[in-house]
Amino acid sequence: MMDIVECRSDTEFAERPLALMWNGTRYEIAEIVARWRGPNEKGFRVKTANGSAFELTYREVPDEWQVQPI
Repeated sequence: MMDIVECRSDTEFAERPLALMWNGTRYEIAEIVARWRGPNEKGFRVKTANGSAFELTYREVPDEWQVQPI
């Protein structure tokens, strides 16, 4: 199953994640706890509206998200 992240993109892609799909369930993101940038990737630690926590990593090559519960 593919990890899907809905994000806001103003001046560049994947500036702010808004929601994510994990194990067939859609979660609204309530808070971005941390963010970082690495070579060819962006990362976010988020909390969802129901209190779950996830680490989201967007890899520019091959243009995909990874979603990991924490």
